[in-house]
Amino acid sequence: MARKIGFYTVLFYVAYGLFFYWYLFYHAETALPFEYQGSQADPATFLNSRELALSEEYSKVRNFLFFLSTPFEWVLYLFILLFGLSKAYQKWGEKSAKYKLLQQGIYLFWLSLTAYIATFPLSYISYTLSKTYHISTQSFAAWMKDELIDFWVNFGFLYLFVVVIYWLINKSQKRWWLYAWFLSVPFTLFITFIQPVVIDPLYNDFTPLKNKELETKILDLAKKSNIPAEHVFEVNMSDKTNALNAYVTGIGSNSRIVLWDTTLNKLKDKEILFVMAHEMAHYVEKHIYIGIGISLFLSFIGLYIIYRLMHIIIAKWGDVFKIVDIKDIRSLPLMLALISLLFFVSSPLTNTISRYEENRADKYAVAMTEDPDSGIATFQKLAKSGLSEVNPPLIVKIFRYNHPTMLERIAELEEASVLKKNSEK
Repeated sequence: MARKIGFYTVLFYVAYGLFFYWYLFYHAETALPFEYQGSQADPATFLNSRELALSEEYSKVRNFLFFLSTPFEWVLYLFILLFGLSKAYQKWGEKSAKYKLLQQGIYLFWLSLTAYIATFPLSYISYTLSKTYHISTQSFAAWMKDELIDFWVNFGFLYLFVVVIYWLINKSQKRWWLYAWFLSVPFTLFITFIQPVVIDPLYNDFTPLKNKELETKILDLAKKSNIPAEHVFEVNMSDKTNALNAYVTGIGSNSRIVLWDTTLNKLKDKEILFVMAHEMAHYVEKHIYIGIGISLFLSFIGLYIIYRLMHIIIAKWGDVFKIVDIKDIRSLPLMLALISLLFFVSSPLTNTISRYEENRADKYAVAMTEDPDSGIATFQKLAKSGLSEVNPPLIVKIFRYNHPTMLERIAELEEASVLKKNSEK
């Protein structure tokens, strides 16, 4: 049975990969609709022929890597179960430590290390791809440093998750998912609160904005939006990327307005103010809190589905996967595979909600700055610096885009610009 499951899993993964290769490289329609040709949303108006070709090449490969990497994680966890590695890690933990908490930590370390090594080739290919197309400016040593930070941060959070989840399962095999969800509410709020001041600085250095004249303009904009900001922060990202970004993050007293130095270097002040007005809209319209609410709602449903599926799968194929009981830590790879699967399945919904919020933020920025032309120039530069597809294939948009496409954003701003000019006549 284990060989049969393994064979069909590999067969499915290969077929899945071939489908997306065919779809992305031969079938997907990315040509600009006729009505947009020659408009400011037409990439031919702001990208040269080489940039257009590079954007198309880069996007195809990057999208293909995305669609390969997610199901690869499911296949990996499945084979960890089928080959008895999960059982072996449990034994190593029990032989190496006396206390259960340490045993769980050792088990999780070996599981995390296996997953990291197995997925490293895809991560490295993604890194070299961005270097080849001059998106990334990061050295291999700096990239590995971030990778190791990622490993240990993820290990720390996952260890806390494992300890709590399996303690709850041992206490109540019927309601553990509900208790886990109750605990996730304060935990999610806590992480959102500390992220700007504890987690983000692990990867980058944040300093007050050096351009005080620009900071004053941004803070004036924040004041108009009733955002209680006293400082604007800049982060040195030029050592890592040529891409542009800015954001408002955190909740409560830890809220931060952040600009990448690449954005400061490549955008004019008016364009930066448009970007900041867009980001402030997320704060004004409570998108951070809405996002937390949606995340908690989906996690409630997701935890219940995982609870049901784990009992069904273990009852039917427990012997094949070498899982005795759900409360056995050997069931963790199954749980992680199901979590990853549910994230993937729910991404079209969450992306749709996010695209709606981003569209609202664009409209807010137009209303706040009364400068849609700066917005158009900004999005053109964003597309140019990141080699972004202006009109991505439909499946890519559904699963990958949490922002409207550049075609949609620029076209809407162009319409706003026309209306503004007509009203001024």
